[in-house]
Amino acid sequence: MTDMFFTKVPVITIDGPSGSGKGTIASLLANQLGWHLLDSGSLYRLTALAAQIHGVDLADEDNLKVLAAHLDVQFVAATESEPAKIILEGERVERAIRAEDISLLASQVAAITQVRQALLERQRAFAEAPGLVSDGRDMGTVVFPKAPLKIYLTASAEVRAERRFKQLKESGFSANIDQILEDICARDERDMKRVSAPLKPAEDAIIIDTSRLTVTEVVTKVMAEVEARGL
Repeated sequence: MTDMFFTKVPVITIDGPSGSGKGTIASLLANQLGWHLLDSGSLYRLTALAAQIHGVDLADEDNLKVLAAHLDVQFVAATESEPAKIILEGERVERAIRAEDISLLASQVAAITQVRQALLERQRAFAEAPGLVSDGRDMGTVVFPKAPLKIYLTASAEVRAERRFKQLKESGFSANIDQILEDICARDERDMKRVSAPLKPAEDAIIIDTSRLTVTEVVTKVMAEVEARGL
């Protein structure tokens, strides 16, 4: 089950670079449709946190693979009154997975081939009725290549840096916008040039530049594509 992976459950993939708005749009779309949500970008952080909780050494690739394959996680879409939630083993962990030590561990976890394969299968398991909205960087190209609707969101690096800066400040973290912009540009370079699953739109993806669009305008555009396909 690689490039030919197919699911009878409808899947909408939303890919794009960091700060393009894919997480926000995916959550709102999932809530509007009443579908399940997958925030794939959090899975390596969640695996790192789970390893920390259960005392699994990152050098223990076999047990780390098992942990990743059976990750007990739920993504709860945002509503008009409540932000999106990430539940790991019954506990909310949105803030915990953003801690610096977890970020460092997550980068180590992501480099382990066995874990990447286990998480690929774990991601596909999120495709349950009535449907799934999945956001990430390779959802439409690798994880769900047969999805009936693929969206690729983009925005200028400057706009994305401003969004990230605002998000960090509102969450109580210190932030330097010049450093954020530099990090975003460096990450774009890495993601687009990596050998395995490089960041790029799927050939049949709908590309939306969100630089000058409000969240509502982007959701409206995506919903028009959803309705056009009878999803």
